[in-house]
Amino acid sequence: MKTDIPRSKETFCKKEGIEYIISRRIPKEGLPTRSTTALRKECRIPYRIDLAGGWLDQPFVSRLYPGPVITICIEPDYEFNDRSGMSTSTRKAAMTLWQTDIPAGDREQLARILFSYENPPGTENISGSQDSLGIVMPGLNRHYYNGGYWPIEIQPANDNDVCDWLEEHLCLMPLPPRETGYNAFRETNLTTDNARALSEAAEQCWQAALSKDIDTFASAFVASFEAQRALFPNTINCVQDVIDEYKQQAIGWKLCGAGGGGYLCFVLRHKDDMQGLRIRIRRE
Repeated sequence: MKTDIPRSKETFCKKEGIEYIISRRIPKEGLPTRSTTALRKECRIPYRIDLAGGWLDQPFVSRLYPGPVITICIEPDYEFNDRSGMSTSTRKAAMTLWQTDIPAGDREQLARILFSYENPPGTENISGSQDSLGIVMPGLNRHYYNGGYWPIEIQPANDNDVCDWLEEHLCLMPLPPRETGYNAFRETNLTTDNARALSEAAEQCWQAALSKDIDTFASAFVASFEAQRALFPNTINCVQDVIDEYKQQAIGWKLCGAGGGGYLCFVLRHKDDMQGLRIRIRRE
């Protein structure tokens, strides 16, 4: 039996003899008023940081020597600049698919869906899968590549103590925008030795993070960056001046992405050693 329900909820309730009450949210003093519409528009899709090993998710690198890419998934406490090494293009693809947050479900399968959406058939330059995995997989993760676009092993480390430790010792420093026409592939030095150095530095970075060994972690962090520079010399571009400015305050540094601008990630012995953007790791 069909019922003719008026569009107005209030009119319908009056017609059926139902008391219609509008609840009003009164925020605590100092907090802004929030509407349901605004909440729906708020995007909670995270960003990712390539902690170590970036480029090994590309087959032309991991075919030279296999190894891990270490990523951390961070909450969107800042709106990071486009083309900044924070996987902003993949995040935009995720927003098109899922609007405001990562849906429930098998995380690896969701990352595969995002990777496929961003790289449809016919895509000439395939985005590395560490971007989709780094956004979808919460916490700290080790993705091991052996010549393919998808890792053969994914190892999560979502221990709160490790995540707290990383939040304590990492900060981001904004850089000038990438130059127009910047190309990380303008100069390459793709050798087995350079790929091995990147792989070994990333593995050492992973083990040091798990054991919360700050000195080994910082050393491996820089070694991963230097290995990336050896493979792609144009990676460093114009960021050396910023590194030189802060290297007395930090014990490690690395670009968040392919270079040419964006954000430098610094390792600090103590969180107050340098003023920068603090990160918050997604734990769920």
